[in-house]
Amino acid sequence: QVQVVESGGGLVQAGDSLRLSCTASGRAFGAYAMGWFRQAPGKERDFVASISWTGDNTVYTDSVKGRFTISRDNAKNTVYLQMNSLKPEDTAVYYCARRLTGHTSVYRVEYADWGQGTQVTVSS
Repeated sequence: QVQVVESGGGLVQAGDSLRLSCTASGRAFGAYAMGWFRQAPGKERDFVASISWTGDNTVYTDSVKGRFTISRDNAKNTVYLQMNSLKPEDTAVYYCARRLTGHTSVYRVEYADWGQGTQVTVSS
């Protein structure tokens, strides 16, 4: 069974940066696309970013374009989410997820394996 584990969340001030990390067990990590989603209190779990198996293709939700960067290191079975210029509206639990194909997707239902999430809180 694949285990997905996020880390790197915390409490920061508006304008600060954070880097989230996500490791996924299994020898085939490099074959699958990965994604980040977030869920604020009382809201749906929303798409943030996705990266293809090679790392060549990425996609972002509009609200984070230019501020967040998703990347991956297949040798370390790790995907990252670099978050710059954080805003209070970025406050949420951030989840990492793995697809069972190599292509990016913005749809939550297309991700098979999920982590437990890491809290990001941005104060104004």
